[in-house]
Amino acid sequence: MDELSISVPVAERTYRLAIEKEHEELFRKAAKLIDNRIRDYSASYAYKDKQDLLAMVALEYATSYLQNEQLLSDQETRLEIQLLEMDHLLDEQLKD
Repeated sequence: MDELSISVPVAERTYRLAIEKEHEELFRKAAKLIDNRIRDYSASYAYKDKQDLLAMVALEYATSYLQNEQLLSDQETRLEIQLLEMDHLLDEQLKD
């Protein structure tokens, strides 16, 4: 494992992280995405402090994550059913 120490700014604070080197770009893009959403929310909604904005961004991304998990689960279920049907058809053909 090739570990790298980076500093990532999020919501006007800098966080030091130890990550795998191949994930550096992913973490930097994620931090930039979070900051962009914070900026968008701050322009559209009243808030007391950055924690309110961070909570809204966290809720948005957690909801999106859960929706994607459900979609993936549904797709896996459909694929499993299709594979079982194909397996059954192949078994039928082999019996003939």
